[in-house]
Amino acid sequence: MARSTNDVDDYFDSPKGMGPRIMRPVRSTDRFGRSTESIARAMGTPWFLLGLTVFCIIWITFNAFAPEELRFDSAAIGFTALTLLLSLQASYAAPMILLAQNRQDDRDRVQFEQDRVRAERNLADTEYLAREVVALRLAMKDLATKDFIRQELRDLLAELDAEKSATTTTSSRATRPKRASGARSARAK
Repeated sequence: MARSTNDVDDYFDSPKGMGPRIMRPVRSTDRFGRSTESIARAMGTPWFLLGLTVFCIIWITFNAFAPEELRFDSAAIGFTALTLLLSLQASYAAPMILLAQNRQDDRDRVQFEQDRVRAERNLADTEYLAREVVALRLAMKDLATKDFIRQELRDLLAELDAEKSATTTTSSRATRPKRASGARSARAK
Protein backbone atom coordinates (compact mmCIF):
# COMPACT_ATOMS: atom_id res chain seq x y z
CA MET A 1 0.00 0.00 0.00
CA ALA A 2 1.48 3.29 -1.03
CA ARG A 3 1.75 5.89 1.63
CA SER A 4 0.11 9.18 0.95
CA THR A 5 1.68 12.53 1.61
CA ASN A 6 -1.63 13.76 2.96
CA ASP A 7 -1.57 14.20 6.76
CA VAL A 8 -5.14 12.97 7.12
CA ASP A 9 -4.33 9.72 5.31
CA ASP A 10 -1.24 9.23 7.49
CA TYR A 11 -3.33 9.80 10.57
CA PHE A 12 -5.78 7.06 9.61
CA ASP A 13 -3.11 4.78 8.12
CA SER A 14 -1.28 4.09 11.38
CA PRO A 15 -2.68 2.67 14.60
CA LYS A 16 -3.51 5.03 17.40
CA GLY A 17 -0.49 5.86 19.48
CA MET A 18 1.96 4.68 16.86
CA GLY A 19 2.35 8.00 15.07
CA PRO A 20 5.36 10.25 15.35
CA ARG A 21 5.67 11.86 18.73
CA ILE A 22 6.28 15.47 17.87
CA MET A 23 5.83 17.80 20.78
CA ARG A 24 4.16 20.89 19.50
CA PRO A 25 4.43 23.92 21.70
CA VAL A 26 1.16 24.79 23.29
CA ARG A 27 0.27 28.34 22.54
CA SER A 28 -1.26 30.21 25.36
CA THR A 29 -4.48 31.93 24.53
CA ASP A 30 -4.13 34.21 27.51
CA ARG A 31 -0.49 35.31 27.32
CA PHE A 32 -1.47 38.96 27.67
CA GLY A 33 -3.47 38.26 30.83
CA ARG A 34 -0.61 36.33 32.39
CA SER A 35 1.94 39.02 31.52
CA THR A 36 -0.22 41.84 32.90
CA GLU A 37 -0.84 39.77 36.00
CA SER A 38 2.90 39.35 36.56
CA ILE A 39 3.45 43.10 36.02
CA ALA A 40 0.66 43.95 38.47
CA ARG A 41 2.11 41.47 40.95
CA ALA A 42 5.54 43.10 40.56
CA MET A 43 4.04 46.58 41.08
CA GLY A 44 2.70 45.50 44.42
CA THR A 45 6.07 44.50 45.84
CA PRO A 46 8.15 46.63 48.20
CA TRP A 47 11.06 46.45 45.74
CA PHE A 48 9.02 48.18 43.05
CA LEU A 49 7.98 50.95 45.45
CA LEU A 50 11.56 51.34 46.63
CA GLY A 51 12.84 51.44 43.02
CA LEU A 52 10.20 54.00 42.02
CA THR A 53 11.10 56.15 45.02
CA VAL A 54 14.82 55.98 44.21
CA PHE A 55 14.05 56.81 40.55
CA CYS A 56 12.00 59.87 41.57
CA ILE A 57 14.66 61.05 44.05
CA ILE A 58 17.40 60.72 41.42
CA TRP A 59 15.21 62.49 38.82
CA ILE A 60 14.39 65.40 41.13
CA THR A 61 17.94 65.67 42.49
CA PHE A 62 19.48 65.65 39.03
CA ASN A 63 17.05 68.20 37.62
CA ALA A 64 17.37 70.44 40.65
CA PHE A 65 21.14 70.44 41.17
CA ALA A 66 22.70 69.52 37.82
CA PRO A 67 24.15 72.21 35.58
CA GLU A 68 21.49 74.15 33.69
CA GLU A 69 22.46 72.84 30.25
CA LEU A 70 22.19 69.13 31.43
CA ARG A 71 18.74 69.44 33.01
CA PHE A 72 15.88 68.02 30.97
CA ASP A 73 12.97 68.70 33.37
CA SER A 74 12.61 72.12 34.92
CA ALA A 75 11.99 72.49 38.64
CA ALA A 76 10.50 75.92 37.90
CA ILE A 77 7.49 74.40 36.18
CA GLY A 78 7.09 71.55 38.69
CA PHE A 79 8.92 68.67 37.04
CA THR A 80 6.36 68.29 34.27
CA ALA A 81 8.11 65.35 32.57
CA LEU A 82 8.26 63.39 35.86
CA THR A 83 4.59 64.11 36.48
CA LEU A 84 3.72 62.91 32.98
CA LEU A 85 5.80 59.73 33.45
CA LEU A 86 4.17 58.94 36.78
CA SER A 87 0.71 59.64 35.34
CA LEU A 88 1.44 57.35 32.40
CA GLN A 89 2.63 54.62 34.75
CA ALA A 90 -0.49 55.00 36.89
CA SER A 91 -2.78 54.99 33.86
CA TYR A 92 -1.34 51.62 32.80
CA ALA A 93 -1.05 50.22 36.29
CA ALA A 94 -4.71 50.65 37.24
CA PRO A 95 -6.16 48.57 34.35
CA MET A 96 -3.46 45.93 34.83
CA ILE A 97 -4.35 45.63 38.49
CA LEU A 98 -8.06 45.40 37.62
CA LEU A 99 -7.34 42.74 35.00
CA ALA A 100 -5.29 40.77 37.52
CA GLN A 101 -8.12 41.05 40.05
CA ASN A 102 -10.65 39.84 37.48
CA ARG A 103 -8.46 36.87 36.62
CA GLN A 104 -8.05 36.09 40.32
CA ASP A 105 -11.84 36.31 40.75
CA ASP A 106 -12.26 33.82 37.91
CA ARG A 107 -9.73 31.46 39.52
CA ASP A 108 -11.46 31.87 42.88
CA ARG A 109 -14.83 31.11 41.30
CA VAL A 110 -13.48 27.92 39.71
CA GLN A 111 -11.80 26.95 42.98
CA PHE A 112 -15.03 27.62 44.87
CA GLU A 113 -16.96 25.41 42.45
CA GLN A 114 -14.40 22.63 42.82
CA ASP A 115 -14.53 22.97 46.61
CA ARG A 116 -18.33 22.81 46.51
CA VAL A 117 -18.27 19.66 44.38
CA ARG A 118 -15.64 18.12 46.67
CA ALA A 119 -17.70 19.02 49.74
CA GLU A 120 -20.82 17.45 48.20
CA ARG A 121 -18.85 14.30 47.41
CA ASN A 122 -17.43 14.20 50.94
CA LEU A 123 -20.92 14.65 52.37
CA ALA A 124 -22.27 11.82 50.20
CA ASP A 125 -19.36 9.59 51.26
CA THR A 126 -19.92 10.44 54.91
CA GLU A 127 -23.64 9.71 54.66
CA TYR A 128 -22.89 6.39 52.94
CA LEU A 129 -20.39 5.43 55.64
CA ALA A 130 -22.86 6.43 58.35
CA ARG A 131 -25.51 4.19 56.76
CA GLU A 132 -23.01 1.35 56.57
CA VAL A 133 -22.07 1.78 60.24
CA VAL A 134 -25.75 1.70 61.22
CA ALA A 135 -26.27 -1.42 59.12
CA LEU A 136 -23.28 -3.07 60.80
CA ARG A 137 -24.59 -2.16 64.23
CA LEU A 138 -27.97 -3.65 63.37
CA ALA A 139 -26.27 -6.77 62.06
CA MET A 140 -24.15 -6.97 65.21
CA LYS A 141 -27.30 -7.03 67.34
CA ASP A 142 -28.30 -10.25 65.58
CA LEU A 143 -24.90 -11.82 66.23
CA ALA A 144 -24.23 -13.83 69.35
CA THR A 145 -22.05 -12.24 71.97
CA LYS A 146 -19.26 -14.03 73.83
CA ASP A 147 -21.33 -14.25 76.99
CA PHE A 148 -24.25 -15.76 75.10
CA ILE A 149 -22.00 -18.34 73.43
CA ARG A 150 -20.36 -19.22 76.76
CA GLN A 151 -23.74 -19.72 78.40
CA GLU A 152 -24.95 -21.86 75.50
CA LEU A 153 -21.77 -23.96 75.67
CA ARG A 154 -22.16 -24.39 79.42
CA ASP A 155 -25.78 -25.47 78.93
CA LEU A 156 -24.74 -27.94 76.23
CA LEU A 157 -21.94 -29.25 78.41
CA ALA A 158 -24.38 -29.69 81.27
CA GLU A 159 -26.78 -31.53 78.96
CA LEU A 160 -23.97 -33.74 77.70
CA ASP A 161 -22.84 -34.46 81.25
CA ALA A 162 -26.43 -35.26 82.22
CA GLU A 163 -26.83 -37.55 79.21
CA LYS A 164 -23.49 -39.19 79.91
CA SER A 165 -24.33 -39.80 83.55
CA ALA A 166 -27.78 -41.06 82.55
CA THR A 167 -26.32 -43.43 79.97
CA THR A 168 -23.60 -44.62 82.33
CA THR A 169 -26.13 -45.37 85.06
CA THR A 170 -28.37 -47.29 82.69
CA SER A 171 -25.46 -49.08 81.08
CA SER A 172 -23.91 -49.88 84.45
CA ARG A 173 -27.19 -51.49 85.54
CA ALA A 174 -27.21 -53.56 82.40
CA THR A 175 -23.57 -54.52 82.73
CA ARG A 176 -23.57 -55.20 86.52
CA PRO A 177 -25.26 -58.53 86.36
CA LYS A 178 -22.85 -59.66 83.68
CA ARG A 179 -19.92 -58.55 85.74
CA ALA A 180 -21.35 -60.10 88.82
CA SER A 181 -21.94 -63.40 87.12
CA GLY A 182 -18.57 -63.22 85.50
CA ALA A 183 -17.01 -62.41 88.85
CA ARG A 184 -18.78 -65.35 90.52
CA SER A 185 -17.65 -67.71 87.85
CA ALA A 186 -14.08 -66.46 88.19
CA ARG A 187 -14.29 -67.10 91.94
CA ALA A 188 -15.57 -70.55 91.35
CA LYS A 189 -12.62 -71.48 89.31
